[in-house]
Amino acid sequence: MITSFRIISYLEGISYLLILFVTMPLKYIFESPEPNKIIGMAHGFLFLGYIVVAILIKTEKKWDTKTLAIVLICSIIPFGTFWMDKKYLR
Repeated sequence: MITSFRIISYLEGISYLLILFVTMPLKYIFESPEPNKIIGMAHGFLFLGYIVVAILIKTEKKWDTKTLAIVLICSIIPFGTFWMDKKYLR
């Protein structure tokens, strides 16, 4: 389960960065919203998967509520999932 969570967290982090630095500029500067729709949908599924698996992993890793909260907050901070992987999953 930890390996799956690491994969989901990396993919979620990458999709978030793609939205922020690639598809949003394409949407608002170049008026091309299609990439944002595609990457945005993938990111949405990955985000939900991240949240669900983080909650499931809480008991396996023996996280307290504060640690779980930090892990969940990392999903909305750019580069947060990468930091979370090094801090809490290794």
